[in-house]
Amino acid sequence: MDRLKQIESFAAVAAKGSLTAAARAEDVAPAVIGRRIDALEERLGVKLLLRTTRRVTLTHEGSAFLEDCQRVLADLANAEASVSAGGVKASGHLRITAPAGFGRRHVAPLVPRFIAQHPDVSLSLNLSDRVVDLVNEGMDCAVRVGDLPDSGLVSVRLADNRRLCVAAPAYLQRAGVPATPAELARHACLTLSSDASQPRGWAFQVDGALTHLRPGAQIDCNDGQVLHDWCLQGLGIAWRSTWEVEAEVANGTLQVVLDEFAAPPNGIYAVFPQRKHLPLRVRLWIDFIKHSFADPAFWPRRSG
Repeated sequence: MDRLKQIESFAAVAAKGSLTAAARAEDVAPAVIGRRIDALEERLGVKLLLRTTRRVTLTHEGSAFLEDCQRVLADLANAEASVSAGGVKASGHLRITAPAGFGRRHVAPLVPRFIAQHPDVSLSLNLSDRVVDLVNEGMDCAVRVGDLPDSGLVSVRLADNRRLCVAAPAYLQRAGVPATPAELARHACLTLSSDASQPRGWAFQVDGALTHLRPGAQIDCNDGQVLHDWCLQGLGIAWRSTWEVEAEVANGTLQVVLDEFAAPPNGIYAVFPQRKHLPLRVRLWIDFIKHSFADPAFWPRRSG
């Protein structure tokens, strides 16, 4: 209890800028706050605050320690709220990231609904096709599509992600329909150029074994939407996720090829840093997005 009081007092002084203001907020004498800060600094063996008669400033160590203290206090408040009378109530700022195309289509529309359910939470959504470093960039959670690299992060599978080879009917009429994945070598293939995407190439199930091919390409791009547009223009065959092409497959503007060789689905994941106590707002976001993705009505249906 003494340690918690010391941390609370330190965070209050840092926030309010003086011992007197922190003491007034707690309805105690400034000397009480001073003794708690002294005890905390003695226990840690570092100076956290530089105190003068007019102002209090954080040392370098104090600034670093304050971030951890604020997170601990927020986690504690969330833990208490989750079991208190009146039910779950999250607060604080939530930072999430997702791939640009998938995020625009399937994550961004969920944000207003989540905020409506948890009005004391604020949220920042970062959309980027690069692999964001969650820890060093201060992100609470990422939505990621596809195979996950080994890391110290924790992942929760949200949904399956299936990939299809698709092309415009005009292209297939002109170039023919490939009968096997090996025949892609004689076709115009539209591939992602980013090293972070499809690092092992296109995946197929051939004779019961998972096979990866790296089709050659006359043109490539690191933006999936550009590949999508090129594919609709009849420039070649693309290997795309179902969520990217199902509407066009359904209306006939794109046609699936090599479907009998389609690889088993990989996953769509929520990924977050390893923490002993995950903030309530992060847990609620993961539960919310998992529940949303589990609803079959959330995803467009493929015809045929």
